[in-house]
Amino acid sequence: MARRTRTSRPRGRSKDAKVELLSNVPLFSSCSKRDLRRIAALVDEIDVPEGRVLTRQGEPGWECFVIAAGQAKVTVRGSGTASLGPGDVVGEMSLLDQGPRSATVTASSDMHLLVLTSRSFSSLINQVPLVARRIMAELAGRLREAETSRRPAPRLRATM
Repeated sequence: MARRTRTSRPRGRSKDAKVELLSNVPLFSSCSKRDLRRIAALVDEIDVPEGRVLTRQGEPGWECFVIAAGQAKVTVRGSGTASLGPGDVVGEMSLLDQGPRSATVTASSDMHLLVLTSRSFSSLINQVPLVARRIMAELAGRLREAETSRRPAPRLRATM
């Protein structure tokens, strides 16, 4: 799992830079600037070295990661499935249920991440329930898109 590590050079983003980054992340794109500022205040920043495992398939998750800088590789059942980069989100489903991770995600370069814990997310949705509805709507859209892309095309029946 990703561990919070400090680097010798400061890489912290200002709150405005965090808001800007979050506004370009599809998961948070429907949130207002005010909501984004609240989220930005709750996220931590970490640096992780190349090779660090951010999430391990099957293990429970308690946070999501927004990639601010760097690259990551996604594997499912040992097979590489995707590459992720700045603006991508890892582990967002864990914000809702702390359930098992659906993939292993490993840093393929040194990375700078924004981290939102499920506890911080719960606090946020208790304060601003509309944020939860916006995020759940985005997740529902992603789920529908994934189901559509996996569903075989309907067979046409010949009629005479």
